[in-house]
Formats: sequence, C-alpha cells, structure tokens
Amino acid sequence: MSFLIVLAALAFLMFAAYRGHSVILAAPLAALAAVLLTEPAAVAPVFSGIFMEKMVGFVKLYFPVFLLGAVFGKVVELSGFSESIVAAAIRYIGKARVNAVIVAVCALLTYGGVSLFVVVFAVYPFAAEMYRQSNIPKRLMPGAIALGAFSFTMDSLPGTPQIQNIIPTTFFKTTGWAAPWLGTIGSLFIVVVGLTFLEWRRRSVMATGEGYGTSLVNEPDRVESAQLPHPLLALAPLVLVGVANFALTKLIPDWYGASYAVAPDVLPGIHAPVVTQIKSVIAIWAVEGALLLGILLVVLTAFGRVRDRFAVGTKAAVGGALLAAMNTASEYGFGGVIAALPGFLVVGDALKSIPNPLVNAAVSVSSLAGITGSASGGMSIALAAMSDTFIKGAEAAHIPLDVLHRVVAMASGGMDTLPHNGAVITLLAVTGLTHRESYRDIFAVTVIKTLAVFFVITVYYVTGLV
Repeated sequence: MSFLIVLAALAFLMFAAYRGHSVILAAPLAALAAVLLTEPAAVAPVFSGIFMEKMVGFVKLYFPVFLLGAVFGKVVELSGFSESIVAAAIRYIGKARVNAVIVAVCALLTYGGVSLFVVVFAVYPFAAEMYRQSNIPKRLMPGAIALGAFSFTMDSLPGTPQIQNIIPTTFFKTTGWAAPWLGTIGSLFIVVVGLTFLEWRRRSVMATGEGYGTSLVNEPDRVESAQLPHPLLALAPLVLVGVANFALTKLIPDWYGASYAVAPDVLPGIHAPVVTQIKSVIAIWAVEGALLLGILLVVLTAFGRVRDRFAVGTKAAVGGALLAAMNTASEYGFGGVIAALPGFLVVGDALKSIPNPLVNAAVSVSSLAGITGSASGGMSIALAAMSDTFIKGAEAAHIPLDVLHRVVAMASGGMDTLPHNGAVITLLAVTGLTHRESYRDIFAVTVIKTLAVFFVITVYYVTGLV
C-alpha cells in the first residue's frame, strides 16, 4: 500500500503538470496527500518541516542564479546580440542545421560550467529567432534545448563540471574525468541519435505546412536587421560567462580559503560570527559572478540599444525568474517529502535485488531520479542508501569504480526529465509553451538518454573500454 501511495502522488503530479496546472500548487498537494494517506497527523509537521524547508532552501541557494540568468538572457535579447548570432549562423551554417547549432551552443555553455537553468534563459532568445527565421514550428524548440543542455554535457562527457558528474566522486573516490572512453562514446550516441530524431521531427512536421506559429507567448523582442552588432561581439558575452565561471571556480577558494567568517567587530549589528563554508557555495558564487560580468559587458557594449527598454525588459525577466525558481523549488520540496515516505524505502529495497552491479546502479539511480524529478536529488538519495552495495558488487565483478561512476552519472540524467521535473517546467515556462505542445520531444530525449546508459554498459562488457 505504501508503494502505491508514492506512485499515486507521482502520477498525480505528472498529470497536473501535463495538463498545464501550476506545479507550485500541485506539488505540495500531491506530497501532502501522500502523507495524509500514510500518517494523517504528520501532514502539518511534514509541510513545515520538510516541504517548506526544502523549498525555501532551494530558493535561498538558487534564486539569484535564476534571476541573473533571466536578466542576462533579456539583455542579450534587447541588445540585438541574439539576432546577430542567428543571422551569422544561418549565413555560415544554413537554415537546415538549426537544431545542431542550438545543441552546440547549449553544450558549450553547460560544459563550460554554466547552470542548465541559466542556459535556458541565455539560449532561448536566439533559438527562438533561429526557429522564426527558418519557419520551424516553435513547439519543437524545447526538444533541441533539452538535448543540448540536459543530456550529454550534464553527466556523460568526461570532465563536465555539472553537479551530476561531481556527486559520484565523493562516494567512489573518483574524479570528474572517470571512464573517458565510455563517457565520450555515450555522448556521441546521445548527440547522433538525438539530432537524427530532431531532424526527422522537423521534416515531418514542416511537411504538413505548419510554420513557426502565431499568438505565441513570451516571444523575444526584435531588433531591426540593419542595426545588428557584429556577431563576434554578440558571442563575447556567452564566451565570457563560460570562461569567467571556470576562472572563478578556481579563484574563489584561493581568495576565501575553506571558510570565511564575518565577525561582529566588522558588522556591529550581528551578535555572532556569520560563518560560510566556501566549498558549498563555490559553484553558485562562480556562476553569479560570471553572469554579472556577462550582463555588464552587454550593457557597456550595447548601451544605446538596451537603455530605453532596460526597465521594462528586466521587470519581465524578474517575473520569469520568480516563476521558474518557484516551480523548481516546489518540485524540490515534493521530492523531499516523497523520499521520507515508507513507500520510497520499498522502492529502494526492491531495486537492490537486481543482480548485475552496473544494471542495478543504472536502474536504481534512474528510477529514483524519475520519482523525485531531480537528477542530482535522485542520485544523492540512491548513493546515500546503496553506494556500499554498488561498490561491493562492482569489486566482486572486477569492474573499475570509474565505470560505476560514469554509469551512475549518466543514469541520473535518464528518467529525471519526466513531466514534473523542475528543469522541464522551467524550460517550458521560459519558452512560453506547454507540456501538451512540446513534451513529446523532451520525452524522446529522455528515452535516448536512458538508452545511452545501457548502450555504454554493453560497450564496456563487449570491449572492456574504460
């Protein structure tokens, strides 16, 4: 019965998200209904002590990233930089390769360490313009952005700084470069199969005569073609964000050390030292600093174009950031509640019975990521509960822990992008589309990512490559 409660809560939330209902409302309803069916007296304490704690904790950490990412995307849009990049891409690459261009730009940013949420905000303006100029239906766009930002550079490509590739290092004592051959092969599988699917979808939909679309929501403002800046200048802020993020990640620990304390003699209004553990905020501070530099560069180099519409544009960006952050935070709270239910433990115990260590790890992590709607959340829960089992199974089968690292990382980005996933909801909110319009293509990317995990496992057993 406890397992059915977990499934019912998950099914309700996915159904609500797919039907276009607010996840900010649906997530707590689904979570608390599950608690009500498990232990009615615990509803209020769980709401305050787990759901709200998780939700507020997420906002505390990540809202500045959402906010700065939205403002960065907006000023890139207002400056005409997005249209300049699009015009250059179409001129030199051609309209037939629009999806490949979008995937490449998303991959460049995410592999550079930029948060996938930020990438959605930054890439959307020029992705929309490319689709509009090529007259490709806008509803296909989220699939291309998801392939570029939520897949191979998130967890497959060796060395990616995304958190999904970092979490396994603490459990397996590996590095982010674990299993480079398998990671590269898995990445190529995702890119080739993913782009093949996207191109098939583009051709089949456009063959019906469907164009970009009308009466669309959240369309980027346009700049006259005669006023477009040079494409190299337009690319500079994107490059700066990636480079600055990488540099700040290295420099912040040198500046602050392991921890930093603000004492009452510095700020007399506080009564005790405020101590920050730097390791826990390096990635967030680095992204925030990089985005601030990117925004400053755009404003300085395109001040005349941005000035008149800056106030109105940033108000819209702030509204979008609030919605996206609260959607994702609500999902985070839902995952925290579900992970505390007895039915969730039943799932974990059942997954332990799979005999093959790599398949066991892949299915366990992917399943928990799907249930919680979070790649990092599902992986963290799985490794906290079962990492010893995974390690013992791998060692007994003489499988290097580097291989286990790569399989677990890739599996976390498998079924995580179900309809209730925070990144999916953010992507659809930013692009002004709905699950009904665009989730089919995102789900195809989800399936491709999941298949890639088992493809990599097969390659390892057949070739022995690591």
